[in-house]
Amino acid sequence: MSLLLRRSTAAAFRQSTPQLVCRQWLPHPRSQYRTASSRILQSLQRQSTRYSSSSTCTVASRRVVSYSTVASTANANAAPANATSGAKRAFPETSSKSVAYWLIGSAASVFGIVVFGGLTRLTESGLSITEWKPVTGSLPPMSQADWESEFTKYRASPEFAMLNSHMDLDEFKKIYFMEWTHRLWGRFIGMSFVVPAVYFVARRRVSPRMAAHLFGISALIGFQGFIGWWMVKSGLRDDLFAPGSHPRVSQYRLATHLATAFVCYSWMLLAGLSILRTHRLLVDPTKTLKLVETLKSPAVAPFRRSVTALTALVFTTVLSGALVAGLDAGLIYNEFPMMGVGLAPPSSELWDKFYSRKEDGSDLWWRNMLENPSLVQLDHRILATTTFCAILSLFIYARRGQVSKVLPRDAQKGMMGVVHLVSLQVALGISTLIYMVPISLAAAHQAGSLALLTGVLVLGQRLRVPKSTVAMIQKRLAATTTKR
Repeated sequence: MSLLLRRSTAAAFRQSTPQLVCRQWLPHPRSQYRTASSRILQSLQRQSTRYSSSSTCTVASRRVVSYSTVASTANANAAPANATSGAKRAFPETSSKSVAYWLIGSAASVFGIVVFGGLTRLTESGLSITEWKPVTGSLPPMSQADWESEFTKYRASPEFAMLNSHMDLDEFKKIYFMEWTHRLWGRFIGMSFVVPAVYFVARRRVSPRMAAHLFGISALIGFQGFIGWWMVKSGLRDDLFAPGSHPRVSQYRLATHLATAFVCYSWMLLAGLSILRTHRLLVDPTKTLKLVETLKSPAVAPFRRSVTALTALVFTTVLSGALVAGLDAGLIYNEFPMMGVGLAPPSSELWDKFYSRKEDGSDLWWRNMLENPSLVQLDHRILATTTFCAILSLFIYARRGQVSKVLPRDAQKGMMGVVHLVSLQVALGISTLIYMVPISLAAAHQAGSLALLTGVLVLGQRLRVPKSTVAMIQKRLAATTTKR
């Protein structure tokens, strides 16, 4: 009877107590030699003690579990936050499309200032401002006294003394505003590029490689401003040109200034187009890898090298045109293809000892090539004709044989565009020469040279896929395969 009572009491307590029990409070065995009443009493006491202890242990355990849950939740929330902050600090693999559009817009602005700079030179306005004030020069003269001061400075220049001594203040204002607008445009290009470049890099909107490009272009823009003043300064000193000759800037400095502008434009354009092309290639990695294999074809390699050589030829022709402009060589031999009675002037005129500065005549050949207007124009004609023939030959080569079968469609369209551009440029060049360099045709011819260089650069870009882009595509394909 006592055994039955003890078991029923223990069962009742087991149903009413929680399941989580601390082992240190488990009852220890007691002596079997007790009376029935003492056993019942002791059993009741043990169950009561065990109930209170297990309740305390359960509360503590729940607190421990609660603290663990909170800690794990906090760590889980902190992990994405740390990952997000780390992602914000790191540069992305690809630059934003907004950066590409901004770069192309900046290139368009440089294109415009190149054309406007040609107009400034053709209207003989470039020497109207005789000082370089990068900051205070942003504002034009605001009062009559300021205008009189600027006009006085210009009257002290060789150009006014030899060419424009009849000029009054109102006429001076016209050429002054041409040069002032040109310089203000240059300042605008610098500010509209450097400030956004700093923002894009600080906000991690560009890849590390593109950040380096932006830094290089910014430095080149600043250097271009210095080159511009260095060029203008050469026209304000009468000891840099022959006595009695037309006051003008040094053709060497003019060519350097134009070359720097062309490099800056090309750099901006290619950087912007590369970003857009990378985004376009990443849309379909499989198709892009097929394009890469096509461009690696042995039939495409000679064509790609030819386009590279053509780019150098176009740039060299542009520089020879700058020498023609600097020497006003387009004002002589205004017929085509003849130069006087033959295809070239007499050799005595082409290799004139007048341009040599050394007694032994060791500088005769290169000074005539760079300073003799007759030979400079002949050189430009030869380079322009060579460029035209090279482009036509390359076009025919791309349309025949194995190259026509493997050459991508966009490259074939680019080649056709280059043919159209060079044909227009040749027509503009001949017209400018025949009509003795009118301002409109001369400015259009200069714009055409930059347009032709643009077409060749775009064609060359379509024949290449950067290794970094190929690496990103392969990485994405590997990730897709792993997920599958």
